[in-house]
Amino acid sequence: MNHQNPTLSRCPWCGDDPLYMRYHDEEWGRPLYDEQLLFEFLILESFQAGLSWRTILYKRVAFRAAFDGFAADKIAAYDETKIQSLLADSGIIRNQRKILATINNARVYLQLQQQGSFSEWLWAHMEGNPQRNQWQRVEEIPVHTPLAETLALNLKKAGFQFLGPTTVYAFMQATGMVNDHLVSCDWHEGY
Repeated sequence: MNHQNPTLSRCPWCGDDPLYMRYHDEEWGRPLYDEQLLFEFLILESFQAGLSWRTILYKRVAFRAAFDGFAADKIAAYDETKIQSLLADSGIIRNQRKILATINNARVYLQLQQQGSFSEWLWAHMEGNPQRNQWQRVEEIPVHTPLAETLALNLKKAGFQFLGPTTVYAFMQATGMVNDHLVSCDWHEGY
Protein backbone atom coordinates (compact mmCIF):
# COMPACT_ATOMS: atom_id res chain seq x y z
CA MET A 1 0.00 0.00 0.00
CA ASN A 2 1.14 3.52 -0.72
CA HIS A 3 1.19 5.06 2.76
CA GLN A 4 1.20 8.62 1.41
CA ASN A 5 -1.98 8.06 -0.58
CA PRO A 6 -4.52 10.59 0.77
CA THR A 7 -7.45 8.40 -0.28
CA LEU A 8 -6.55 5.68 2.21
CA SER A 9 -8.89 5.29 5.13
CA ARG A 10 -7.03 5.12 8.46
CA CYS A 11 -7.98 5.00 12.09
CA PRO A 12 -8.55 8.63 13.08
CA TRP A 13 -6.12 8.57 16.02
CA CYS A 14 -3.08 8.83 13.73
CA GLY A 15 -4.30 12.10 12.20
CA ASP A 16 -2.02 13.56 9.53
CA ASP A 17 1.26 13.19 11.45
CA PRO A 18 3.64 11.36 9.05
CA LEU A 19 5.41 9.41 11.83
CA TYR A 20 2.11 8.39 13.41
CA MET A 21 0.65 7.42 10.01
CA ARG A 22 3.70 5.27 9.22
CA TYR A 23 3.45 3.60 12.65
CA HIS A 24 -0.26 2.95 12.07
CA ASP A 25 0.32 1.62 8.55
CA GLU A 26 3.42 -0.48 9.15
CA GLU A 27 3.35 -1.67 12.75
CA TRP A 28 0.23 -1.14 14.86
CA GLY A 29 -2.01 -4.17 14.94
CA ARG A 30 0.29 -6.42 12.92
CA PRO A 31 0.85 -9.79 14.60
CA LEU A 32 4.36 -9.72 16.00
CA TYR A 33 6.21 -12.87 17.05
CA ASP A 34 9.83 -11.65 17.14
CA GLU A 35 11.11 -12.00 20.73
CA GLN A 36 13.35 -8.94 20.58
CA LEU A 37 10.64 -6.67 19.17
CA LEU A 38 8.06 -7.98 21.65
CA PHE A 39 10.46 -7.10 24.47
CA GLU A 40 11.01 -3.65 22.96
CA PHE A 41 7.28 -2.97 22.80
CA LEU A 42 6.82 -4.22 26.35
CA ILE A 43 9.43 -1.74 27.57
CA LEU A 44 8.11 1.14 25.46
CA GLU A 45 4.55 0.51 26.62
CA SER A 46 5.67 0.51 30.26
CA PHE A 47 7.28 3.92 29.71
CA GLN A 48 4.10 5.12 28.00
CA ALA A 49 2.00 4.55 31.15
CA GLY A 50 0.44 7.90 32.00
CA LEU A 51 1.72 9.54 28.81
CA SER A 52 0.70 9.65 25.16
CA TRP A 53 2.01 7.07 22.71
CA ARG A 54 3.00 9.96 20.45
CA THR A 55 5.50 11.06 23.12
CA ILE A 56 7.05 7.59 23.18
CA LEU A 57 7.02 7.22 19.40
CA TYR A 58 8.95 10.46 18.97
CA LYS A 59 11.49 9.31 21.55
CA ARG A 60 11.77 5.73 20.26
CA VAL A 61 15.13 6.22 18.51
CA ALA A 62 16.55 7.80 21.67
CA PHE A 63 15.16 4.93 23.75
CA ARG A 64 16.85 2.40 21.47
CA ALA A 65 20.18 4.20 21.84
CA ALA A 66 19.85 4.68 25.61
CA PHE A 67 18.79 1.08 26.25
CA ASP A 68 21.38 -0.63 24.04
CA GLY A 69 18.92 -1.56 21.30
CA PHE A 70 16.71 -3.18 23.94
CA ALA A 71 19.23 -6.00 24.40
CA ALA A 72 17.80 -7.65 27.52
CA ASP A 73 21.14 -9.14 28.60
CA LYS A 74 22.74 -5.69 28.62
CA ILE A 75 19.79 -4.03 30.36
CA ALA A 76 19.71 -6.74 33.04
CA ALA A 77 23.31 -5.87 33.92
CA TYR A 78 22.78 -2.11 34.32
CA ASP A 79 24.42 -0.67 37.42
CA GLU A 80 23.99 2.57 39.35
CA THR A 81 26.26 4.46 36.94
CA LYS A 82 24.08 3.45 33.99
CA ILE A 83 20.90 4.29 35.92
CA GLN A 84 22.22 7.78 36.63
CA SER A 85 23.16 8.13 32.96
CA LEU A 86 19.59 7.23 31.95
CA LEU A 87 18.15 9.67 34.48
CA ALA A 88 20.25 12.41 32.88
CA ASP A 89 19.26 11.51 29.29
CA SER A 90 16.79 14.14 28.06
CA GLY A 91 16.01 12.03 24.99
CA ILE A 92 13.98 9.51 27.01
CA ILE A 93 11.40 9.54 29.79
CA ARG A 94 13.48 10.07 32.91
CA ASN A 95 11.34 8.25 35.44
CA GLN A 96 13.40 6.32 37.96
CA ARG A 97 10.63 3.83 38.77
CA LYS A 98 10.16 3.03 35.09
CA ILE A 99 13.91 2.69 34.54
CA LEU A 100 14.26 0.34 37.51
CA ALA A 101 11.22 -1.63 36.30
CA THR A 102 12.88 -1.95 32.87
CA ILE A 103 16.00 -3.47 34.44
CA ASN A 104 13.84 -5.84 36.48
CA ASN A 105 11.73 -6.72 33.43
CA ALA A 106 14.83 -7.52 31.39
CA ARG A 107 15.90 -9.99 34.08
CA VAL A 108 12.44 -11.59 34.19
CA TYR A 109 12.33 -11.75 30.39
CA LEU A 110 15.68 -13.59 30.35
CA GLN A 111 14.44 -16.03 32.99
CA LEU A 112 11.32 -16.76 30.94
CA GLN A 113 13.44 -17.30 27.84
CA GLN A 114 15.41 -19.96 29.69
CA GLN A 115 12.14 -21.84 30.11
CA GLY A 116 11.10 -21.47 26.47
CA SER A 117 9.92 -18.94 23.93
CA PHE A 118 8.69 -15.65 25.36
CA SER A 119 6.72 -15.11 22.17
CA GLU A 120 4.97 -18.47 22.53
CA TRP A 121 4.28 -17.74 26.19
CA LEU A 122 2.61 -14.43 25.28
CA TRP A 123 0.71 -15.78 22.31
CA ALA A 124 -0.58 -18.77 24.31
CA HIS A 125 -2.86 -16.25 25.99
CA MET A 126 -4.41 -15.69 22.55
CA GLU A 127 -4.44 -19.41 21.75
CA GLY A 128 -1.96 -18.50 19.02
CA ASN A 129 -4.36 -16.33 17.03
CA PRO A 130 -4.95 -12.58 16.94
CA GLN A 131 -8.34 -11.34 18.06
CA ARG A 132 -10.00 -9.32 15.29
CA ASN A 133 -12.43 -6.80 16.69
CA GLN A 134 -15.18 -5.05 14.76
CA TRP A 135 -15.16 -1.51 16.15
CA GLN A 136 -17.08 1.14 14.24
CA ARG A 137 -15.86 4.13 16.28
CA VAL A 138 -12.75 4.88 18.34
CA GLU A 139 -14.98 5.45 21.38
CA GLU A 140 -15.98 1.77 21.32
CA ILE A 141 -12.42 0.52 21.81
CA PRO A 142 -11.90 -0.48 25.45
CA VAL A 143 -8.88 0.65 27.47
CA HIS A 144 -8.50 -2.91 28.71
CA THR A 145 -10.28 -6.24 28.51
CA PRO A 146 -10.58 -9.34 30.70
CA LEU A 147 -7.90 -10.96 28.53
CA ALA A 148 -5.56 -8.00 29.13
CA GLU A 149 -6.27 -8.31 32.86
CA THR A 150 -5.32 -12.00 32.73
CA LEU A 151 -2.13 -11.33 30.79
CA ALA A 152 -1.21 -8.45 33.13
CA LEU A 153 -1.74 -10.74 36.12
CA ASN A 154 0.39 -13.48 34.57
CA LEU A 155 3.14 -10.98 33.73
CA LYS A 156 3.03 -9.78 37.35
CA LYS A 157 3.15 -13.37 38.64
CA ALA A 158 6.22 -13.93 36.45
CA GLY A 159 7.83 -10.89 38.11
CA PHE A 160 7.26 -8.10 35.59
CA GLN A 161 6.60 -4.59 36.88
CA PHE A 162 4.80 -1.48 35.62
CA LEU A 163 2.48 -3.47 33.36
CA GLY A 164 -1.14 -3.07 34.41
CA PRO A 165 -4.16 -4.09 32.31
CA THR A 166 -4.37 -0.80 30.39
CA THR A 167 -0.68 -0.85 29.50
CA VAL A 168 -0.90 -4.53 28.59
CA TYR A 169 -3.92 -3.89 26.34
CA ALA A 170 -1.99 -1.16 24.53
CA PHE A 171 0.85 -3.69 24.13
CA MET A 172 -1.61 -6.25 22.74
CA GLN A 173 -2.91 -3.69 20.24
CA ALA A 174 0.57 -2.60 19.18
CA THR A 175 1.80 -6.15 18.66
CA GLY A 176 -1.28 -7.38 16.82
CA MET A 177 -2.53 -9.74 19.52
CA VAL A 178 -5.73 -7.80 18.98
CA ASN A 179 -6.64 -5.99 15.79
CA ASP A 180 -8.38 -2.80 16.86
CA HIS A 181 -8.26 -1.07 13.49
CA LEU A 182 -11.74 0.30 12.88
CA VAL A 183 -13.77 -1.61 10.31
CA SER A 184 -13.63 1.51 8.11
CA CYS A 185 -9.80 1.44 8.15
CA ASP A 186 -8.01 0.00 5.12
CA TRP A 187 -5.82 -1.98 7.55
CA HIS A 188 -8.68 -3.72 9.36
CA GLU A 189 -8.70 -6.75 7.10
CA GLY A 190 -5.01 -7.39 7.55
CA TYR A 191 -1.80 -7.03 5.65
